Amino acid sequence: MIAPLFGSMLMGGFECAAHKLRSRKRLDIVASTGHDTRAAEDYRLLHAHGMNAARDGLRWHLIEQRPGRYDWSSFLPMLRAARDTGTTVIWDLLHYGVPDGVDIFSSRFVDRFAAFAREAARVVAAESDAPPLFTPVNEISFWAFAGGQTGGLTPFRRGMGDAMKRQLVRAALAATEALRDVDPRVRIACAEPLINILPSSNAPVDVARSAMHNNSQFEALDMMLGRVAPELGGHDTAVDIIGLNYYYNNQWVDNGRPVFLGDWLYTPLHQLLEKAASRYPQPVYIAETGTEGVFRPHWLRYVCDEVRIAAARGTGIGGICLYPIISHLGWDDDRHCQNGLFDGHAADGPRTAYGPLSAEIRVQAGLFGDSSLSAAA
Repeated sequence: MIAPLFGSMLMGGFECAAHKLRSRKRLDIVASTGHDTRAAEDYRLLHAHGMNAARDGLRWHLIEQRPGRYDWSSFLPMLRAARDTGTTVIWDLLHYGVPDGVDIFSSRFVDRFAAFAREAARVVAAESDAPPLFTPVNEISFWAFAGGQTGGLTPFRRGMGDAMKRQLVRAALAATEALRDVDPRVRIACAEPLINILPSSNAPVDVARSAMHNNSQFEALDMMLGRVAPELGGHDTAVDIIGLNYYYNNQWVDNGRPVFLGDWLYTPLHQLLEKAASRYPQPVYIAETGTEGVFRPHWLRYVCDEVRIAAARGTGIGGICLYPIISHLGWDDDRHCQNGLFDGHAADGPRTAYGPLSAEIRVQAGLFGDSSLSAAA
């Protein structure tokens, strides 16, 4: 059975990465795409395509530039735009971007982030009567690996992936408690990568190694839920909704080549969804999915087909978030990434839709029976 969790099966995700690069340049994709000043326009565009739900984010580094001093002017227009357009938004509190001078590995980080979450909950509660939805920390598993283990993402550490994962879990749990203290109606959704790593050979040691990697993708969520590392404070009600991020390149051979759709080694998405969903009693949705270029509509069709197959086999998926919904400049090289529905390479440029993807979204929204499509047409 297919039952949307957020009002429509298809959703739009607004890239809100706000971290610093090695060059010390601060990314702010919300600003570079113009979404910060055009949120109402962007949300209306979603509705016109049968999507009345979104993922979006706060920019902590702008809101709390000085410890304990909050300026909500960068967030309030977006929050009010969501309210006024009737858009259900899952708000990321931390999407890689910490304020200047904050050390992720310090205990102060956890306390300061929880305080920020508490104040954010108060702002949201004052502006809207809708039950709030938050993702405290985006992609804990990936961020800990890329930022703490391999040094490819802020804070550019190596060999500290486990320590960073535990620290991010501590912060997410503290933020969750703070959010619910302000508003008990808060629902917490995670957003964790869904991957499949194949063994490099049939040797038992290689099979065991790939199994270990595949199991590790659930470790952060299991920590949140208190299944492992209970000393972190996790518990079985810490997460209300399981969000899984799945892209075209989320399968590969261990220490080897990628495994793309069409490869004989490729595991169909519905099987990965079934396996992940069977681990948890919480409802599941696809928190991010997408690709670049001319393959965008074909990828969306594949993902939607696989969700329907999963549903027919007894695994309900409550949403599919196309991410990003606005094409943006590349993180490292400012290239024009053609990865969204609408163009956002210039903050004040036209929101030109990519026709083939626009058409496919309408087809899929219709197949899912989203009532918002007929209302917008």
